[in-house]
Amino acid sequence: MNNKSLHIQVAGRVQGVAFRHYTKIQADQLGVTGWVRNRPDGSVEAVISGTERQLEDMVAWLHSGPPAAVVNAVQVTETAEPDIQQMFDIRY
Repeated sequence: MNNKSLHIQVAGRVQGVAFRHYTKIQADQLGVTGWVRNRPDGSVEAVISGTERQLEDMVAWLHSGPPAAVVNAVQVTETAEPDIQQMFDIRY
């Protein structure tokens, strides 16, 4: 299986709603590696790595996020960032 990596930026009401925490739970359930963090502009940024199917499922989840979130936009870009993560981390 070939892994790919995606850089994702999620905009909307995505900070202060446990978005990073729920993203980690979802990533762990799907077996996705990478990281997630809040950005100063109020969005959430993530780099995720996994199989095509894992990434599709993760991106689909990010379009809605956790129950208290309101996602207005999800920007997805393929990235060449190497898959060096062994797990999914929350960055601060």
